[in-house]
Amino acid sequence: MKILRSLVVLVAVAAAGAAFWSYSRPAMVATVAAKRGDAADIVYATGVVEPRIWAKVTPLVRERIVERCDCEGRRVEKGEILARLDSVQAEAALAELKARHKLATAEHERLAVLVERNVMSQQALDRIRSEVGQAAALVAGQTARLENYVLRAPMRGTVLRRDGEVGEIAEPGTVLFWIGEARPLRVVAEVNEEDIPQVKPGQRALVRADAFPGRTLEATVDSITPKGDPVAKNYRVYLALPDDTPVLIGMTVEVNIVTRVAREALLLPVNAVQGDAVFVVEGDVARRRELAIGIRGTSEVEVLSGLPEGARIVAPYPDKLGDGARVRLQGG
Repeated sequence: MKILRSLVVLVAVAAAGAAFWSYSRPAMVATVAAKRGDAADIVYATGVVEPRIWAKVTPLVRERIVERCDCEGRRVEKGEILARLDSVQAEAALAELKARHKLATAEHERLAVLVERNVMSQQALDRIRSEVGQAAALVAGQTARLENYVLRAPMRGTVLRRDGEVGEIAEPGTVLFWIGEARPLRVVAEVNEEDIPQVKPGQRALVRADAFPGRTLEATVDSITPKGDPVAKNYRVYLALPDDTPVLIGMTVEVNIVTRVAREALLLPVNAVQGDAVFVVEGDVARRRELAIGIRGTSEVEVLSGLPEGARIVAPYPDKLGDGARVRLQGG
């Protein structure tokens, strides 16, 4: 029985010793040193490439397409006919109104003669004169409405896209033609309302498109729409593209607007910093230090102050390490 107790005691002592040794053993860490480089403050947005000068052509009436130009990719002049809609019923209505106007005019002429002969009262003549005027107004209105059945180019430019086929029903508001100039192009981006105070015209922007993997394209902030969208909580930002840009109209792009650049800034890897804190190795212990952090990038952060010269920083940030804990450097 005594031998069993002794074994239990020895096991407990050994376990305690192993736990103490494991607890007191210095933690092995890897360190990095701060370096000098440029840091950029970035505002991220997504956008769509579109011409700077362009217009949409949409029907105002719901009717069947009976004629459509074969003009996609071709230049057209302002006022040139792009498509016609079925106007048979509208023309029939106009013919009826013209007949009513003609009949009212003839009646007016007849009553005018009778009034001169004192056979008819002036009141009857005034009434028919009013009907003639109403009929003329209806004819003018229907004539103007007939123009809605003809779709014309609103400007001189290239037909960038054409939709709708002969025989299809054109719905009001549906875009059938996009007309504009292929150059210059711009990006229309949506910027979050929290970031928009940092965006100013003239700032440089970096553009990436899936169609050109690995390439970073240039753009410049041109203008900002004064009124934002209170529902989506963003503002529309227009970015000018150079004439030699490879992107095409309609492409979706990612935009990084450079709002500020710090030259020769002191930089640390992102994984070495948690909040504003880092662990600095001093001798064989790690000390937690609060830093003044400036620009936070995707891979590096800018250190404004609080970092000793030549300090070795634990990276990645050790979540389970306490302030003042003993450490041992990897590889030495």
